[in-house]
Amino acid sequence: MNTRFAVLVLFLSSAGWGLTWMPIKALGNLGLDGMHLVFIAFVSGALLTLPWLVAQRRLWRGKVALMVMIAATGGFANAAFQSAIYHGDVIRVMILFYLLPVWSVIGGRLFLHERVDAIRVFAVLLSLSGAFVILDVAHTAWAGITAIDLLAIGSGMGLAATNILFRFTREIPVMSKVSAMFIGCSVLIGLSMGVFTASGALPGGTAILGAVAYGALWLTLITTGTQWGVTQMDAGRSAVIIVVELVVAVASTALILTGGLTAFELCGGLMVLGAALLEGARENLRPQVH
Repeated sequence: MNTRFAVLVLFLSSAGWGLTWMPIKALGNLGLDGMHLVFIAFVSGALLTLPWLVAQRRLWRGKVALMVMIAATGGFANAAFQSAIYHGDVIRVMILFYLLPVWSVIGGRLFLHERVDAIRVFAVLLSLSGAFVILDVAHTAWAGITAIDLLAIGSGMGLAATNILFRFTREIPVMSKVSAMFIGCSVLIGLSMGVFTASGALPGGTAILGAVAYGALWLTLITTGTQWGVTQMDAGRSAVIIVVELVVAVASTALILTGGLTAFELCGGLMVLGAALLEGARENLRPQVH
């Protein structure tokens, strides 16, 4: 496998995640509540990928525990992030979530025995610094850690754990793991809706059909691309590239909604892209070790 191709797939999938605000905003304008939208989208993705899970069951039947772990970590990561975004300060949540490269490098080293060299450390620091510049950490209020903050930190840890599990279980087909992840997301987001009651009633059929299409097509495609890419490279390396999602989200919203990027957004974006290119331009440090 040419890891450069995997880097390209992961880069494009991360860009797709960075553009998800567009359908979410459009569906919100049609009157669909954020929690309802996320629940419908993930259930749609789960139903679409379920045939792969069933058809490939002989390949994962002996590793049910690992599949349950993928469902749990992937479900928690998405449910925690969506709940934190829905109820907390978006900038603060994103800052805490994008500690992801740190958790991925640590987890990759501890569980997959991936070697961490000076270039990896520099790329992680450059990526984190760029994210913090984009999100203007210096002007964010930090008066105490809240439950929402813990959800945001936990969502980053959950995604790092999910990516490590995907890489650890390379013998299980990616579509089966994506299906388990969507099922876990659906269950936990459904439970979180029970705790954090979604506001308003469901709107008309157009918004619901849009949410179904968003989950079954957009989310399924970018999730599959992301998770396939993750299985092809070191956990720390993939986490650095995934931060490109933040750059695309900030750049697209700035250009479309406000007409331009600030100096901080431009500088931070170049730092993150530089870190992604630094990691993407080389081969894996070490093959996966079970």
